[in-house]
Amino acid sequence: MATEPSGRAATGAPEPDDLTRRLTHALVCAAADPALAGVLLLDLDPRLVDPVARLFTGILTGSPEPADAPLVLGSAGRDEDLWTRTRLRRDTHGITFRTEPGPLVEADGRPGTPPLVVVPDLARLSVAGMRAAVQLLGADVVVVERTGLCRTARPRARWLAACRSADVGRLSRHLLDRFAVRLSVADLRLPSPERLLAGLPPAWRAAATGGARPVPVADDALSRVPQLLGPDASVRRELALLRLARTVAALDGAPSATGAHCDAAARLIGLAVPQTPHGPEPDPAPADPAPRPGTVPRTVPARRRTGRDEPPRARGGDRALLETGPAEGIGTAPGGTPAVPGTPFPEDEATGPRDFAPLRGPGRRAGGPASARGTVIGTRRATDLHDLAYVRTVREAAVHQRVRRTDRFTVSPVDLHSNVRAGAPERVLVLLLDHTCRGPDWDWQDALTPFLQWAYTGRAAVHVVEVGAADARDELRAEAFAARGVLDPRVLASLYRRAGRATPLAHGVELAAQALRRAFRQHGTGPAEAWLVVVTDGRGNIPLRASHTGRLRGEVAAAGVEDTVEAAARIAAMDRTRLHVAVVDPAREPYGDLPFVLADSLGATVVEGRTDAAPGGAGGR
Repeated sequence: MATEPSGRAATGAPEPDDLTRRLTHALVCAAADPALAGVLLLDLDPRLVDPVARLFTGILTGSPEPADAPLVLGSAGRDEDLWTRTRLRRDTHGITFRTEPGPLVEADGRPGTPPLVVVPDLARLSVAGMRAAVQLLGADVVVVERTGLCRTARPRARWLAACRSADVGRLSRHLLDRFAVRLSVADLRLPSPERLLAGLPPAWRAAATGGARPVPVADDALSRVPQLLGPDASVRRELALLRLARTVAALDGAPSATGAHCDAAARLIGLAVPQTPHGPEPDPAPADPAPRPGTVPRTVPARRRTGRDEPPRARGGDRALLETGPAEGIGTAPGGTPAVPGTPFPEDEATGPRDFAPLRGPGRRAGGPASARGTVIGTRRATDLHDLAYVRTVREAAVHQRVRRTDRFTVSPVDLHSNVRAGAPERVLVLLLDHTCRGPDWDWQDALTPFLQWAYTGRAAVHVVEVGAADARDELRAEAFAARGVLDPRVLASLYRRAGRATPLAHGVELAAQALRRAFRQHGTGPAEAWLVVVTDGRGNIPLRASHTGRLRGEVAAAGVEDTVEAAARIAAMDRTRLHVAVVDPAREPYGDLPFVLADSLGATVVEGRTDAAPGGAGGR
């Protein structure tokens, strides 16, 4: 194709950059070799999930317009929905039903091109979906035994998943190791999938649709992989790099995979490659100008929907709340070539809290029947000895003691009463209200109305955590209460309290985390869905230690905000398949970035609190 001197094609479209070439090459490798069925893209722009999926589908099918849509998995998938499907049929005897293979088994059972499974956010994938990925990716044969179904399947589907680097550390390493092809695509600028498909070499197209020709692996490749990955790399990670190098060699037409192909595979996924004298090496995709040798800028998780890129500012002479560190080397060796920005294994550097047993479903409570685990709302005459209401029983027996004329206090079977309990709530709403962020010019009820309506229609239990109220019993501590629903008068009263002086926001976040843990531990498997809504400007001026001890000593500076961010990280490590988090931004200046910093730590979305007023409204503090 002829190009103009400016580097653009004659059609006016820009040429694909190095990251786009590497992504296309990686997808071709995953399509050509079933052992590379899992592709994980780190820091992919959510708007590019659909174009990348169409590109991958076009590589698998050879057509930019496939007949079947990919299977999309999210946070709501259950084992019953993924592995089996119930079909209702009408026959001569009435309506009958039968159990058929679900979407995962059905997709692998269809002839033709391999199907595509898309996971827009791997960190929010349901536990059932994570277990399915562990079972299917890299397996030759899977035996599915569910109620009414027993079937043997050969996994053929390709998986395309996206995840933020900041969230990878919370995922199971068993799940991450199933994705043999990983690529950091934070700065991806993707042209149209049709144009990229048209530019594929014919040999790549044939390998992607018909399978790559298997080539042997040379001895120098076996010794080269530990040098590239390090001595602590897992066996699965080494096998993944070897399989990728084998596929790169097959696409290059080489008779065997050598150490040079291992270097090419490492560069393909963004690993640093130390230079060694092992002959010529293939160059499947030219690289862009590399950064300064030996250093890679330390990345900071991008804020969600902010449009504000400047870091938070310090108050007066206080230190900044969040700053990027100096440049540091990642995986480079003396005399080696620098790594492509963005490591494909960010879980090795993760320092935050991790989920406990992330591939295990929530534990079920086995003690006592389900009817004995709700809130007591009354009593009734007992039919057995389970869950007795002792006070009502003793009071009923006391009424008849004179009539019975016994020497000792006697309880008769007719006196026995049991508790009447409310059903366990399936939904929970936790509100964290910072009264000091609400000024006279802003009513936060408009921003909270959608969440309150959801709680009302879903009969959700409500936990309210209040911070900075003028009539608080202790202004250094947050206060909380639980209600059966939004119609409780205390919920409405909490929306209109006057603002006080102190903002123990860190303590409020801690109380919200405790309420969520109690909700998930109670009532068997806990609620099916929970929302945490935080309304704050992020300016917590009371450290967590002061809230615990009840004494405020010394200068506060940024300690309150730092404690808030640290406490929020514990909520981000909870079960995100059922928990949704939102931060309502009151748009107050200065320090307008603090709600977005808090949202990053919570893993939350940001909701605009002001829709009819300009940012910067004054509020009492």
